[in-house]
Amino acid sequence: MRPAPEVGEEEPAAEDRWSRILPELLGEIVRRVENSEDRWPLRKSVVSCACVCRRWREVTTGVIGNPQDTGKITFPSSLKQPGPRNLPIQCFIKRNKRNSTFYLYLSLTQTFMDKGKFLLAARRFRHGAHVEYIISLDADDLSQGSNAYVGKLRSDFLGTKFTIYDSRPPFNGAKLSGSRACRRFTSKQISPQVPAGNFEIGQVSYKFNLLKSRGPRRMLCTLQCPSAPENMEDEPHPHPQKMLKEERQAGSVVLKNKAPRWHEHLQCWCLNFHGRVTVASVKNFQLVAAADPSQPGEVGDEETVLLQFGKVGDDMFTMDYRQPLSAFQAFAICLTSFGMKFACE
Repeated sequence: MRPAPEVGEEEPAAEDRWSRILPELLGEIVRRVENSEDRWPLRKSVVSCACVCRRWREVTTGVIGNPQDTGKITFPSSLKQPGPRNLPIQCFIKRNKRNSTFYLYLSLTQTFMDKGKFLLAARRFRHGAHVEYIISLDADDLSQGSNAYVGKLRSDFLGTKFTIYDSRPPFNGAKLSGSRACRRFTSKQISPQVPAGNFEIGQVSYKFNLLKSRGPRRMLCTLQCPSAPENMEDEPHPHPQKMLKEERQAGSVVLKNKAPRWHEHLQCWCLNFHGRVTVASVKNFQLVAAADPSQPGEVGDEETVLLQFGKVGDDMFTMDYRQPLSAFQAFAICLTSFGMKFACE
């Protein structure tokens, strides 16, 4: 008489059965799903393909590509990959003033009325004289000890200088933050392959306006923007040689706010948001590439907007970003705009 199978015995057998599908057939299946369901919420079928087993996940990620090439956000790892070069990825942020929480959504239509696809959430906490924004993949679990924790934003006493931290190292050999307040003691993400913690990846600063001259806030951002796709799963890179080449391309980028123009008829400072911003606000901004002071002779690009953020309702804001920024970096930068900055306005 055959003994009853132990709990969990059938799962490896089923996974092995699915993984034995011919590579050509498996690739064709994923490509057909990808081509027929290129928008959310139907795109969840593509994610389902990656959840079948490890082999399906490898094939699916290879077929789907990254946001830099496709302009699509599919997996959680896409949130830390650079956006496309030519057209920005359009998102919006909803603010809940009652619990100081902010929600990032992917826009599904060209209007401001769609519900969107949830991407990230952040909550503001005060630690003494400092303010922190904890950023998470889970809107209901916003703590540094959560499996959904992806990074945080920390401000100085005046709220004019911010530091962005990533939960994963931005490149091999990256060092953990030395600040005791930035270490994670309760993290569930600790892995022997990928260290978990807080790694500094950028800074955002607002210039003082002591003379109270009229005009928008002046921002300066310095970020580490690796071009290599990040895997948020603890898995080896499918192409080690390509990974090494991409890591060598990693570097920093300096951004500054695009200077607005004074409109004589309206008697105000104006920027062209191409219909994506409808409410005047001191929080509205556009960021462009600035010349890196550490690179003599380098010239910035004053025309191409890499990130724009603006108000469209009482608690709703649009956020459009492109290469070299990721959704996570863009969201963190936009969070710095919330809150009063008396010395900068």
